[in-house]
Amino acid sequence: MISRQWIGIAKPSHAKRYIDHLRSETFPILANIRGFVSASILQRTVRAGEEFLIVTVWESIEAIKQFAGENPEVAVVPAAVQAMMVEYEKFVRHYSIAETYTAP
Repeated sequence: MISRQWIGIAKPSHAKRYIDHLRSETFPILANIRGFVSASILQRTVRAGEEFLIVTVWESIEAIKQFAGENPEVAVVPAAVQAMMVEYEKFVRHYSIAETYTAP
């Protein structure tokens, strides 16, 4: 399993709109990709706006390439999302999930 992580800072007035975009546009696309496992939206307030850490979990790098293309380290940031952001990462980080713990 692979965790894909990306950070963007939304303009304060666009934070809700960004979450709505993820729910209505991005997550439905991901749900249709074989090998996609889950997605989380983490949010916190920072000086520049609302920071989002988007964490997706995938079965393989091949599955990620179905979403991100042949260079999976490049962030997928549609023009509509770019317009909502103060700043955002151009590249993502991938981590192999060594272990997952779930409370009993």
